[in-house]
Amino acid sequence: MMFKLSAVFFDLDGTLADTAADLYAALCQLCSEEQQTPPPFADFRRIVSQGSPAMLEMGFQIGPKDTIYEELRDRLLTYYHQDIASHTSLFPETDEVLTALAAAGIQWGIVTNKPGWLTDALMKEMGFGADAVCVISGDTLVRRKPDPDQLLMACEAAQCTPRDAVYVGDARSDVVAGKAAGMRTAAASFGYIPPHEDPNSWGADRVIASPLELLDWLGVSPAGQP
Repeated sequence: MMFKLSAVFFDLDGTLADTAADLYAALCQLCSEEQQTPPPFADFRRIVSQGSPAMLEMGFQIGPKDTIYEELRDRLLTYYHQDIASHTSLFPETDEVLTALAAAGIQWGIVTNKPGWLTDALMKEMGFGADAVCVISGDTLVRRKPDPDQLLMACEAAQCTPRDAVYVGDARSDVVAGKAAGMRTAAASFGYIPPHEDPNSWGADRVIASPLELLDWLGVSPAGQP
């Protein structure tokens, strides 16, 4: 790439970690208690990156203004926290990408809209993230993606300028936030993409169909290769 690459920051759900199955299990538990038929998993998986509002809208046809919304959201996230990593794993090739970045002297970190208490619990259960230069969650700051504040904070942690950093995510809001921060952006089309969305229309600098495509774009050799 034609710039000095100092750091790569990643979204968490749908970009680094495939968390959909555990989130779906929590929604199914909630649906069962409320005598509601859960949505098909294939449909649910597409909206995971949009967070609990989209999950509850799909499962219960309600939004944040509904009186029962907060109570259902609290229960959903509690059930998820209680069994947060039974079926969650990093996407294939992710370990190789992070190893290659480290070998090339490039820092990496996580910037997610997931609440901190869930981010921390997930990473602890997975035994993952000790080498990250930063882990910035959705409640770390007042504003979160698509505002750029979290990504600017990540650059401060990595002691780099935004123009020397890349942000990778699987949602339009990730690209919007990265561009607002002054970063290059990559859209992960292997993530949780809603059926009406086309990552090629988001304005990212690159669309990647697999984690290893990120290395090719960045000009970083896979681990173990010269």
